[in-house]
Amino acid sequence: MSLASLPTLPSSIALPSYAPGDTRIGIVHFGPGAFHRAHQAVYVDDLLAEHPDWAICAVSLHSADVRNALQPQDDLYTLALLGERSHLRVIGAIRELLCAPQQPAAVLARLADPAVRLVTLTVTEKGYALAGDGLDLAHPEIAHDLAAPETPRSVVGYLVAGLRARWQRGIAPYTVLSCDNLADNGHRLRRAVLQYAQRIDSALAAWIADQVAFPCSMVDSITPATDDAFRVRVADELGCADAWPVQRELYTQWVIEDRFCNARPPFERVGATLSHDIAGYDRAKLRLLNGAHSTLAYLGSLLELDTVADAMAEPVLATFVERLMREAIAPSTVLPDGLDVGAYIDAILGRFRNPAIRHRLAQIAWDGSQKLPVRLFGTIGDALAAGRPIGSLCLAVAGWMQFVRRQACRGVALVDPLGEVLAAIGRTCWGDAQGDVAAFLALDEVFASLADDVRFVEALCIAYALLGDATPATVLQALEGALVRA
Repeated sequence: MSLASLPTLPSSIALPSYAPGDTRIGIVHFGPGAFHRAHQAVYVDDLLAEHPDWAICAVSLHSADVRNALQPQDDLYTLALLGERSHLRVIGAIRELLCAPQQPAAVLARLADPAVRLVTLTVTEKGYALAGDGLDLAHPEIAHDLAAPETPRSVVGYLVAGLRARWQRGIAPYTVLSCDNLADNGHRLRRAVLQYAQRIDSALAAWIADQVAFPCSMVDSITPATDDAFRVRVADELGCADAWPVQRELYTQWVIEDRFCNARPPFERVGATLSHDIAGYDRAKLRLLNGAHSTLAYLGSLLELDTVADAMAEPVLATFVERLMREAIAPSTVLPDGLDVGAYIDAILGRFRNPAIRHRLAQIAWDGSQKLPVRLFGTIGDALAAGRPIGSLCLAVAGWMQFVRRQACRGVALVDPLGEVLAAIGRTCWGDAQGDVAAFLALDEVFASLADDVRFVEALCIAYALLGDATPATVLQALEGALVRA
Protein backbone atom coordinates (compact mmCIF):
# COMPACT_ATOMS: atom_id res chain seq x y z
CA MET A 1 0.00 0.00 0.00
CA SER A 2 1.40 3.39 -1.05
CA LEU A 3 0.59 6.37 -3.24
CA ALA A 4 2.33 4.59 -6.10
CA SER A 5 0.15 1.49 -5.68
CA LEU A 6 -3.22 3.30 -5.72
CA PRO A 7 -3.65 3.10 -9.52
CA THR A 8 -3.05 -0.65 -9.40
CA LEU A 9 -5.77 -1.45 -6.86
CA PRO A 10 -8.92 -3.27 -8.01
CA SER A 11 -11.76 -1.07 -9.17
CA SER A 12 -13.91 -2.31 -6.27
CA ILE A 13 -11.69 -0.40 -3.80
CA ALA A 14 -12.85 3.15 -3.10
CA LEU A 15 -9.95 5.60 -3.39
CA PRO A 16 -9.50 9.16 -2.08
CA SER A 17 -11.31 11.67 -4.29
CA TYR A 18 -8.38 14.08 -3.97
CA ALA A 19 -4.60 13.96 -4.34
CA PRO A 20 -3.31 13.15 -0.82
CA GLY A 21 -0.03 14.90 -1.54
CA ASP A 22 -1.85 18.19 -2.19
CA THR A 23 -3.51 18.44 1.22
CA ARG A 24 -2.33 20.67 4.06
CA ILE A 25 -2.39 19.97 7.79
CA GLY A 26 -5.06 21.83 9.76
CA ILE A 27 -5.79 19.29 12.52
CA VAL A 28 -3.53 17.70 15.12
CA HIS A 29 -4.99 14.53 16.58
CA PHE A 30 -3.71 12.80 19.71
CA GLY A 31 -4.34 9.04 19.78
CA PRO A 32 -4.38 7.61 16.23
CA GLY A 33 -5.75 4.22 17.24
CA ALA A 34 -8.24 2.15 15.30
CA PHE A 35 -11.27 4.15 16.40
CA HIS A 36 -9.91 7.49 15.25
CA ARG A 37 -8.75 6.08 11.92
CA ALA A 38 -12.12 4.39 11.35
CA HIS A 39 -14.24 7.32 12.56
CA GLN A 40 -13.07 10.97 12.73
CA ALA A 41 -10.40 10.51 10.04
CA VAL A 42 -13.09 9.25 7.66
CA TYR A 43 -15.19 12.39 8.14
CA VAL A 44 -12.08 14.44 7.36
CA ASP A 45 -11.35 12.23 4.34
CA ASP A 46 -14.81 13.07 3.00
CA LEU A 47 -14.02 16.79 3.27
CA LEU A 48 -10.58 17.01 1.72
CA ALA A 49 -11.60 17.13 -1.94
CA GLU A 50 -13.25 20.52 -1.36
CA HIS A 51 -11.36 21.59 1.77
CA PRO A 52 -7.77 20.37 1.37
CA ASP A 53 -6.39 22.41 4.29
CA TRP A 54 -7.88 20.16 6.99
CA ALA A 55 -5.60 17.11 6.74
CA ILE A 56 -4.45 15.47 9.96
CA CYS A 57 -1.14 15.26 11.80
CA ALA A 58 -1.67 12.21 14.03
CA VAL A 59 0.36 12.00 17.24
CA SER A 60 0.95 8.89 19.35
CA LEU A 61 1.75 9.72 22.95
CA HIS A 62 3.52 6.46 23.73
CA SER A 63 3.96 3.80 21.06
CA ALA A 64 5.56 4.28 17.65
CA ASP A 65 3.72 1.26 16.22
CA VAL A 66 1.14 3.15 14.13
CA ARG A 67 3.75 5.54 12.76
CA ASN A 68 6.14 2.72 11.90
CA ALA A 69 3.37 0.74 10.21
CA LEU A 70 1.89 3.54 8.11
CA GLN A 71 4.80 5.82 7.23
CA PRO A 72 6.17 3.36 4.63
CA GLN A 73 2.65 3.42 3.14
CA ASP A 74 2.64 7.22 2.73
CA ASP A 75 0.31 7.24 5.77
CA LEU A 76 -2.44 5.53 3.76
CA TYR A 77 -4.48 2.67 5.18
CA THR A 78 -7.55 0.61 4.35
CA LEU A 79 -10.93 0.86 6.04
CA ALA A 80 -13.28 -2.12 5.81
CA LEU A 81 -16.95 -1.18 6.17
CA LEU A 82 -18.77 -4.20 7.54
CA GLY A 83 -22.28 -5.11 6.48
CA GLU A 84 -24.13 -7.71 4.47
CA ARG A 85 -21.96 -6.46 1.61
CA SER A 86 -18.68 -5.32 3.13
CA HIS A 87 -16.37 -3.13 1.08
CA LEU A 88 -12.95 -1.54 1.33
CA ARG A 89 -11.92 2.08 1.15
CA VAL A 90 -8.48 3.71 1.21
CA ILE A 91 -8.20 6.65 3.63
CA GLY A 92 -5.70 9.45 2.98
CA ALA A 93 -6.75 11.99 5.63
CA ILE A 94 -3.62 11.52 7.74
CA ARG A 95 -0.80 13.53 6.18
CA GLU A 96 1.75 13.08 8.96
CA LEU A 97 2.33 10.63 11.81
CA LEU A 98 4.47 11.53 14.82
CA CYS A 99 5.51 9.65 17.97
CA ALA A 100 5.67 12.21 20.77
CA PRO A 101 8.38 10.57 22.92
CA GLN A 102 10.68 10.34 19.90
CA GLN A 103 9.67 13.56 18.11
CA PRO A 104 8.60 16.08 20.80
CA ALA A 105 9.94 19.12 18.96
CA ALA A 106 7.97 18.19 15.83
CA VAL A 107 4.77 17.81 17.86
CA LEU A 108 5.24 21.17 19.56
CA ALA A 109 6.00 22.80 16.21
CA ARG A 110 2.74 21.48 14.77
CA LEU A 111 0.77 22.74 17.76
CA ALA A 112 2.30 26.20 17.30
CA ASP A 113 1.62 26.26 13.54
CA PRO A 114 -1.04 28.92 12.73
CA ALA A 115 -2.43 26.58 10.04
CA VAL A 116 -3.50 24.19 12.81
CA ARG A 117 -6.86 25.39 14.05
CA LEU A 118 -8.26 22.24 15.64
CA VAL A 119 -6.79 19.66 18.02
CA THR A 120 -8.78 16.47 18.58
CA LEU A 121 -8.26 13.63 21.02
CA THR A 122 -9.06 9.93 21.41
CA VAL A 123 -6.76 8.95 24.25
CA THR A 124 -9.33 7.06 26.42
CA GLU A 125 -10.45 8.32 29.83
CA LYS A 126 -7.18 7.12 31.35
CA GLY A 127 -5.19 9.41 29.04
CA TYR A 128 -6.70 12.56 30.57
CA ALA A 129 -5.15 11.84 34.00
CA LEU A 130 -8.33 12.93 35.76
CA ALA A 131 -9.22 12.64 39.42
CA GLY A 132 -12.87 13.38 40.14
CA ASP A 133 -13.79 16.63 38.39
CA GLY A 134 -10.21 17.82 38.04
CA LEU A 135 -6.68 16.83 37.17
CA ASP A 136 -4.73 14.18 39.06
CA LEU A 137 -1.77 16.29 40.11
CA ALA A 138 -0.05 13.20 41.52
CA HIS A 139 -0.15 11.38 38.18
CA PRO A 140 3.49 10.68 37.17
CA GLU A 141 3.17 12.34 33.75
CA ILE A 142 1.40 15.40 35.15
CA ALA A 143 3.95 15.73 37.95
CA HIS A 144 6.76 15.55 35.36
CA ASP A 145 5.11 18.12 33.10
CA LEU A 146 4.50 20.61 35.91
CA ALA A 147 8.20 20.39 36.79
CA ALA A 148 9.32 20.58 33.15
CA PRO A 149 6.51 22.13 31.05
CA GLU A 150 8.80 22.66 28.04
CA THR A 151 9.20 18.88 27.64
CA PRO A 152 5.67 17.50 28.20
CA ARG A 153 4.68 13.86 28.28
CA SER A 154 0.94 14.02 28.96
CA VAL A 155 -1.74 15.12 26.54
CA VAL A 156 -2.71 17.97 28.90
CA GLY A 157 0.95 19.02 29.03
CA TYR A 158 1.17 19.08 25.24
CA LEU A 159 -2.10 21.00 24.86
CA VAL A 160 -0.95 23.70 27.25
CA ALA A 161 2.56 23.85 25.78
CA GLY A 162 1.09 24.42 22.32
CA LEU A 163 -1.35 27.05 23.57
CA ARG A 164 1.43 28.74 25.52
CA ALA A 165 3.57 29.03 22.39
CA ARG A 166 0.67 30.57 20.48
CA TRP A 167 -0.11 32.97 23.33
CA GLN A 168 3.49 34.15 23.49
CA ARG A 169 3.65 34.64 19.71
CA GLY A 170 0.28 36.31 19.30
CA ILE A 171 -1.22 33.41 17.31
CA ALA A 172 -4.92 32.62 17.59
CA PRO A 173 -5.57 29.50 19.70
CA TYR A 174 -6.83 26.20 18.38
CA THR A 175 -10.09 24.60 19.43
CA VAL A 176 -9.62 21.50 21.59
CA LEU A 177 -12.18 18.77 20.79
CA SER A 178 -12.36 15.61 22.89
CA CYS A 179 -13.76 12.65 20.95
CA ASP A 180 -13.55 10.11 23.78
CA ASN A 181 -16.58 8.34 25.23
CA LEU A 182 -16.40 10.38 28.40
CA ALA A 183 -19.47 12.14 29.78
CA ASP A 184 -19.19 15.93 29.62
CA ASN A 185 -15.84 15.41 27.88
CA GLY A 186 -15.18 18.97 26.73
CA HIS A 187 -15.97 20.57 30.07
CA ARG A 188 -13.89 18.04 31.99
CA LEU A 189 -10.94 18.52 29.67
CA ARG A 190 -11.24 22.30 29.98
CA ARG A 191 -11.13 22.09 33.78
CA ALA A 192 -8.05 19.88 33.64
CA VAL A 193 -6.25 22.18 31.19
CA LEU A 194 -7.03 25.29 33.22
CA GLN A 195 -5.95 23.64 36.47
CA TYR A 196 -2.64 22.68 34.88
CA ALA A 197 -2.13 26.05 33.18
CA GLN A 198 -2.83 27.92 36.42
CA ARG A 199 0.17 26.20 37.97
CA ILE A 200 2.34 27.17 35.03
CA ASP A 201 1.30 30.80 34.54
CA SER A 202 -1.87 32.46 35.83
CA ALA A 203 -1.91 34.92 32.92
CA LEU A 204 -1.75 32.02 30.46
CA ALA A 205 -4.60 30.29 32.30
CA ALA A 206 -6.69 33.47 32.07
CA TRP A 207 -6.05 33.69 28.31
CA ILE A 208 -7.04 30.04 27.82
CA ALA A 209 -10.19 30.53 29.90
CA ASP A 210 -11.16 33.56 27.81
CA GLN A 211 -10.05 32.51 24.33
CA VAL A 212 -9.99 28.71 23.93
CA ALA A 213 -13.05 26.58 23.13
CA PHE A 214 -13.42 23.02 24.42
CA PRO A 215 -16.60 21.71 22.76
CA CYS A 216 -18.20 18.50 23.96
CA SER A 217 -18.86 15.67 21.52
CA MET A 218 -20.38 12.23 21.24
CA VAL A 219 -19.07 9.45 19.00
CA ASP A 220 -20.52 6.07 18.10
CA SER A 221 -19.44 3.23 15.83
CA ILE A 222 -18.42 -0.35 16.57
CA THR A 223 -14.78 -0.87 15.58
CA PRO A 224 -13.58 -4.48 15.91
CA ALA A 225 -9.88 -4.97 16.54
CA THR A 226 -7.47 -5.65 13.70
CA ASP A 227 -5.96 -9.14 13.75
CA ASP A 228 -3.76 -11.14 11.41
CA ALA A 229 -6.71 -12.90 9.80
CA PHE A 230 -8.23 -9.53 8.92
CA ARG A 231 -4.92 -8.32 7.50
CA VAL A 232 -4.78 -11.39 5.26
CA ARG A 233 -8.36 -10.83 4.01
CA VAL A 234 -7.61 -7.19 3.21
CA ALA A 235 -4.35 -8.05 1.44
CA ASP A 236 -6.13 -10.67 -0.66
CA GLU A 237 -8.72 -8.13 -1.79
CA LEU A 238 -6.22 -5.31 -2.35
CA GLY A 239 -3.60 -7.40 -4.07
CA CYS A 240 -0.97 -5.84 -1.81
CA ALA A 241 -0.16 -5.69 1.90
CA ASP A 242 -1.54 -3.10 4.31
CA ALA A 243 0.35 -3.15 7.60
CA TRP A 244 -2.53 -1.81 9.67
CA PRO A 245 -6.01 -1.76 8.12
CA VAL A 246 -9.01 -0.96 10.31
CA GLN A 247 -12.64 -2.02 10.24
CA ARG A 248 -15.98 -0.77 11.54
CA GLU A 249 -19.69 -1.21 11.09
CA LEU A 250 -21.44 0.83 8.42
CA TYR A 251 -23.18 3.03 10.98
CA THR A 252 -21.31 5.99 12.39
CA GLN A 253 -22.38 8.98 14.47
CA TRP A 254 -20.50 12.11 15.50
CA VAL A 255 -22.31 14.87 17.39
CA ILE A 256 -20.25 17.99 18.03
CA GLU A 257 -21.08 21.00 20.16
CA ASP A 258 -21.06 23.97 17.79
CA ARG A 259 -18.58 26.04 19.79
CA PHE A 260 -15.20 26.75 18.17
CA CYS A 261 -12.71 29.55 18.78
CA ASN A 262 -11.04 29.33 15.38
CA ALA A 263 -12.10 28.24 11.91
CA ARG A 264 -13.67 24.80 11.79
CA PRO A 265 -14.14 22.13 9.13
CA PRO A 266 -17.72 21.95 7.78
CA PHE A 267 -18.28 18.56 9.38
CA GLU A 268 -22.05 18.89 9.00
CA ARG A 269 -21.60 18.52 5.22
CA VAL A 270 -20.24 15.00 5.65
CA GLY A 271 -22.73 13.58 8.13
CA ALA A 272 -21.73 14.96 11.52
CA THR A 273 -24.36 16.68 13.66
CA LEU A 274 -23.63 20.14 15.07
CA SER A 275 -25.65 20.72 18.23
CA HIS A 276 -25.68 22.55 21.54
CA ASP A 277 -27.33 19.58 23.29
CA ILE A 278 -24.64 16.93 23.48
CA ALA A 279 -26.11 15.73 26.78
CA GLY A 280 -29.40 15.03 24.98
CA TYR A 281 -27.68 12.89 22.36
CA ASP A 282 -25.69 11.12 25.08
CA ARG A 283 -28.95 10.40 26.90
CA ALA A 284 -30.60 9.07 23.73
CA LYS A 285 -27.66 6.76 23.08
CA LEU A 286 -27.45 5.60 26.68
CA ARG A 287 -31.14 4.77 26.98
CA LEU A 288 -32.17 3.67 23.49
CA LEU A 289 -28.98 1.97 22.31
CA ASN A 290 -27.28 0.85 25.51
CA GLY A 291 -30.51 0.09 27.37
CA ALA A 292 -31.69 -2.11 24.50
CA HIS A 293 -28.23 -3.70 24.28
CA SER A 294 -28.35 -4.75 27.93
CA THR A 295 -31.89 -6.06 27.50
CA LEU A 296 -30.74 -8.23 24.59
CA ALA A 297 -27.70 -9.36 26.54
CA TYR A 298 -29.57 -10.75 29.54
CA LEU A 299 -32.74 -12.06 27.92
CA GLY A 300 -30.76 -13.35 24.92
CA SER A 301 -28.30 -15.14 27.21
CA LEU A 302 -31.18 -16.80 29.03
CA LEU A 303 -32.34 -18.00 25.61
CA GLU A 304 -28.85 -19.55 25.15
CA LEU A 305 -28.04 -17.23 22.24
CA ASP A 306 -24.49 -16.06 21.49
CA THR A 307 -24.43 -12.70 19.67
CA VAL A 308 -26.57 -9.62 19.23
CA ALA A 309 -27.31 -10.67 15.65
CA ASP A 310 -28.40 -14.10 16.93
CA ALA A 311 -30.69 -12.42 19.45
CA MET A 312 -32.25 -10.26 16.74
CA ALA A 313 -32.86 -13.38 14.65
CA GLU A 314 -35.21 -14.62 17.42
CA PRO A 315 -38.49 -12.98 16.32
CA VAL A 316 -40.14 -12.77 19.74
CA LEU A 317 -37.11 -11.20 21.42
CA ALA A 318 -36.50 -8.83 18.50
CA THR A 319 -40.13 -7.66 18.57
CA PHE A 320 -40.01 -7.20 22.34
CA VAL A 321 -36.85 -5.07 22.17
CA GLU A 322 -38.22 -2.92 19.36
CA ARG A 323 -41.45 -2.24 21.27
CA LEU A 324 -39.44 -1.56 24.42
CA MET A 325 -37.51 1.14 22.58
CA ARG A 326 -40.49 2.72 20.80
CA GLU A 327 -43.18 2.42 23.49
CA ALA A 328 -41.33 2.43 26.82
CA ILE A 329 -37.94 4.11 26.46
CA ALA A 330 -38.50 6.85 23.87
CA PRO A 331 -41.66 8.33 25.51
CA SER A 332 -39.84 8.54 28.86
CA THR A 333 -36.68 10.20 27.52
CA VAL A 334 -36.13 13.90 26.91
CA LEU A 335 -34.64 13.83 23.42
CA PRO A 336 -32.58 16.55 21.72
CA ASP A 337 -34.18 18.87 19.20
CA GLY A 338 -33.62 17.67 15.66
CA LEU A 339 -33.31 13.98 16.49
CA ASP A 340 -35.68 11.86 14.40
CA VAL A 341 -36.28 9.24 17.07
CA GLY A 342 -38.03 6.83 14.73
CA ALA A 343 -35.14 6.88 12.27
CA TYR A 344 -32.66 6.61 15.15
CA ILE A 345 -34.39 3.50 16.48
CA ASP A 346 -34.51 2.05 12.95
CA ALA A 347 -30.77 2.61 12.65
CA ILE A 348 -30.09 0.93 16.00
CA LEU A 349 -32.17 -2.10 15.04
CA GLY A 350 -30.28 -2.32 11.75
CA ARG A 351 -26.99 -2.24 13.63
CA PHE A 352 -28.17 -4.98 15.96
CA ARG A 353 -29.05 -7.17 12.96
CA ASN A 354 -25.73 -6.63 11.15
CA PRO A 355 -24.37 -10.17 10.60
CA ALA A 356 -20.84 -8.88 9.99
CA ILE A 357 -20.49 -7.65 13.59
CA ARG A 358 -20.15 -10.52 16.06
CA HIS A 359 -20.88 -8.66 19.29
CA ARG A 360 -21.16 -11.34 21.95
CA LEU A 361 -23.97 -11.08 24.50
CA ALA A 362 -21.68 -12.42 27.21
CA GLN A 363 -19.43 -9.39 26.80
CA ILE A 364 -22.29 -6.89 26.82
CA ALA A 365 -23.52 -8.59 30.01
CA TRP A 366 -20.36 -7.60 31.88
CA ASP A 367 -20.62 -5.07 34.73
CA GLY A 368 -24.41 -5.14 34.94
CA SER A 369 -24.43 -3.64 38.43
CA GLN A 370 -22.74 -0.54 37.01
CA LYS A 371 -24.56 -0.35 33.66
CA LEU A 372 -28.21 -0.91 34.57
CA PRO A 373 -28.58 2.14 36.84
CA VAL A 374 -27.53 4.46 33.99
CA ARG A 375 -29.00 2.49 31.09
CA LEU A 376 -32.43 1.55 32.44
CA PHE A 377 -33.16 2.97 35.87
CA GLY A 378 -33.34 6.59 34.72
CA THR A 379 -35.95 5.60 32.15
CA ILE A 380 -37.90 3.69 34.79
CA GLY A 381 -37.79 6.64 37.18
CA ASP A 382 -39.02 9.04 34.50
CA ALA A 383 -41.78 6.63 33.47
CA LEU A 384 -42.96 6.31 37.07
CA ALA A 385 -42.96 10.10 37.46
CA ALA A 386 -45.14 10.39 34.36
CA GLY A 387 -47.47 7.57 35.36
CA ARG A 388 -46.43 5.33 32.46
CA PRO A 389 -46.32 1.50 32.69
CA ILE A 390 -42.93 -0.05 33.49
CA GLY A 391 -43.66 -3.76 33.08
CA SER A 392 -41.50 -4.29 29.98
CA LEU A 393 -38.64 -2.27 31.48
CA CYS A 394 -38.81 -4.38 34.62
CA LEU A 395 -38.69 -7.55 32.52
CA ALA A 396 -35.27 -6.39 31.31
CA VAL A 397 -34.10 -5.80 34.90
CA ALA A 398 -35.50 -9.14 36.01
CA GLY A 399 -33.60 -10.69 33.11
CA TRP A 400 -30.37 -9.44 34.69
CA MET A 401 -31.34 -10.90 38.07
CA GLN A 402 -32.19 -14.26 36.52
CA PHE A 403 -28.93 -14.15 34.54
CA VAL A 404 -26.99 -13.59 37.78
CA ARG A 405 -28.89 -16.43 39.42
CA ARG A 406 -28.20 -18.81 36.52
CA GLN A 407 -24.50 -18.00 36.30
CA ALA A 408 -24.08 -18.42 40.04
CA CYS A 409 -25.85 -21.78 40.03
CA ARG A 410 -23.66 -22.94 37.15
CA GLY A 411 -20.51 -21.79 38.91
CA VAL A 412 -19.69 -19.30 36.15
CA ALA A 413 -17.79 -16.26 37.39
CA LEU A 414 -19.52 -12.91 36.88
CA VAL A 415 -17.47 -10.13 35.29
CA ASP A 416 -18.68 -7.33 37.52
CA PRO A 417 -17.18 -5.13 40.28
CA LEU A 418 -19.79 -6.72 42.57
CA GLY A 419 -19.23 -10.19 41.13
CA GLU A 420 -18.67 -12.02 44.40
CA VAL A 421 -21.56 -10.28 46.15
CA LEU A 422 -23.89 -10.98 43.24
CA ALA A 423 -22.79 -14.61 43.06
CA ALA A 424 -23.59 -15.03 46.75
CA ILE A 425 -27.06 -13.58 46.19
CA GLY A 426 -27.58 -15.74 43.12
CA ARG A 427 -26.73 -18.91 45.00
CA THR A 428 -29.38 -18.12 47.63
CA CYS A 429 -32.16 -17.46 45.12
CA TRP A 430 -34.60 -20.36 44.71
CA GLY A 431 -37.29 -18.91 42.48
CA ASP A 432 -39.37 -17.13 45.10
CA ALA A 433 -39.98 -13.78 43.41
CA GLN A 434 -40.46 -11.63 46.49
CA GLY A 435 -37.53 -13.13 48.38
CA ASP A 436 -35.16 -13.15 45.41
CA VAL A 437 -36.02 -9.60 44.38
CA ALA A 438 -35.65 -8.37 47.97
CA ALA A 439 -32.14 -9.85 48.10
CA PHE A 440 -31.11 -7.87 45.02
CA LEU A 441 -32.86 -4.67 46.12
CA ALA A 442 -30.77 -4.69 49.30
CA LEU A 443 -27.81 -3.63 47.12
CA ASP A 444 -28.02 0.10 47.79
CA GLU A 445 -25.15 0.85 45.42
CA VAL A 446 -27.30 -0.53 42.59
CA PHE A 447 -30.95 0.13 43.49
CA ALA A 448 -30.83 3.10 45.85
CA SER A 449 -32.82 5.30 43.46
CA LEU A 450 -35.74 2.86 43.12
CA ALA A 451 -35.71 0.33 45.97
CA ASP A 452 -38.23 2.27 48.08
CA ASP A 453 -40.74 2.79 45.29
CA VAL A 454 -43.59 0.32 45.89
CA ARG A 455 -44.70 0.51 42.26
CA PHE A 456 -41.25 -0.51 41.03
CA VAL A 457 -40.88 -3.33 43.55
CA GLU A 458 -44.29 -4.75 42.65
CA ALA A 459 -43.65 -4.57 38.89
CA LEU A 460 -40.21 -6.12 39.30
CA CYS A 461 -41.56 -9.02 41.36
CA ILE A 462 -44.18 -9.69 38.68
CA ALA A 463 -41.56 -9.62 35.92
CA TYR A 464 -39.23 -11.91 37.87
CA ALA A 465 -42.04 -14.39 38.47
CA LEU A 466 -42.97 -14.37 34.78
CA LEU A 467 -39.45 -15.54 33.92
CA GLY A 468 -39.98 -18.50 36.24
CA ASP A 469 -37.07 -20.94 36.09
CA ALA A 470 -35.53 -18.84 33.28
CA THR A 471 -35.30 -21.69 30.80
CA PRO A 472 -35.50 -20.67 27.12
CA ALA A 473 -39.08 -21.89 26.89
CA THR A 474 -40.17 -19.93 29.96
CA VAL A 475 -38.36 -16.78 28.83
CA LEU A 476 -40.04 -16.95 25.41
CA GLN A 477 -43.39 -17.44 27.10
CA ALA A 478 -42.78 -14.38 29.28
CA LEU A 479 -41.80 -12.28 26.25
CA GLU A 480 -44.85 -13.43 24.29
CA GLY A 481 -47.05 -12.55 27.24
CA ALA A 482 -45.48 -9.09 27.47
CA LEU A 483 -46.19 -8.50 23.79
CA VAL A 484 -49.82 -9.53 24.21
CA ARG A 485 -50.26 -7.24 27.23
CA ALA A 486 -48.69 -4.35 25.33
